[in-house]
Amino acid sequence: MRNQRLRIVVLGLSLSSSWGNGHATTWRALLRALAARGHDILFLERDVPWYAAHRDLTEPDFCRLAFYRSLGELAVWHEAIARSDAVIVGSFVPEGVAVGQLVQRVARGAKAFYDIDTPVTLTKLERGDEEYLSPALVRGYDLYLSFTGGPVLTRLMRRYGSPSAQVLHCSVDATAYQPLDLPLRWDMSYLGTYSADRQPKLERLLLEPARRAPHLRFVVAGPQYPADIAWPQNVDRLEHVAPDTHPAFYAASRFTLNVTREDMVRSGYSPSVRLFEAAACATPVISDRWDGIDALFRPGEEILLVDTAEEVLAALSDLTEPRRRALGAAARRRVLAEHTAEHRAAELEVHLLGAIARARRAEETLAP
Repeated sequence: MRNQRLRIVVLGLSLSSSWGNGHATTWRALLRALAARGHDILFLERDVPWYAAHRDLTEPDFCRLAFYRSLGELAVWHEAIARSDAVIVGSFVPEGVAVGQLVQRVARGAKAFYDIDTPVTLTKLERGDEEYLSPALVRGYDLYLSFTGGPVLTRLMRRYGSPSAQVLHCSVDATAYQPLDLPLRWDMSYLGTYSADRQPKLERLLLEPARRAPHLRFVVAGPQYPADIAWPQNVDRLEHVAPDTHPAFYAASRFTLNVTREDMVRSGYSPSVRLFEAAACATPVISDRWDGIDALFRPGEEILLVDTAEEVLAALSDLTEPRRRALGAAARRRVLAEHTAEHRAAELEVHLLGAIARARRAEETLAP
């Protein structure tokens, strides 16, 4: 089955713009690797002003990218959706429920949902918020791909009726994210869009250490941070770091910080794409704690887990340079062995082929 060429249509949040979202880099790495396996991919993106003003990829060489301005304009792509072997709808797609209903009505192949925000999605569903997914749609998708693993998968099937819930963590393009020999500029960096529920941890694990250690240098990169945040003088602020400059950003950091949203912490097993990207660059990662992180990286050997500003300062001050480098190298080896886009594309291919086979069997059973 490995050589079967699939026609895949993806309706995702954004492929064209990495500004203020991690979806773009996740989709880019995954779809590039999927295309390298011989599959034909069409990505349909809602044309919205925010991403239109910040596009950094308009002509990908691994798939076709097309924009639609409304649900009505999706009619142009009904035939492509109907004829595809598989259609994947992503989380946080504008009018995602209506898009999902259209896909489940029109598509004749396997219908999948790729949730890059699973804990957030489930929290929204529990309070009746159907911004981009509804319980009925969960049951109607042949396959629920979740970036969160662990107990969430059972919950999706037992409580929400998903026929098949499978983990598909984020990943990294290992050809783009590699170690660089550059001068160190910061003792610790953080790369991420502002999030109100992440900010207390950023305060505790970066801003407070910065205040206590004015001789060290820090940086926070990402958009949408409120203007009233009191940044210590030794914390640089970068509004945006383009994906093609991420490796240089990490290379200039002695350590980088990984901070996880509370919904993800409660669910566990929810690694962010930044975690894999930094590790692929052999930049040592200091992270908050959550269930499942020790299944991805060995604490103390491939990653440092902390709870307090004191623990952060101890890592920044006490680790010898050889130990720091060894930590980063070990994390990179783990990523290359298990978490590249090639690994995820192979996993996705298996899941899609299984869903396609199940859909065909169901169709044959219903045929007169």
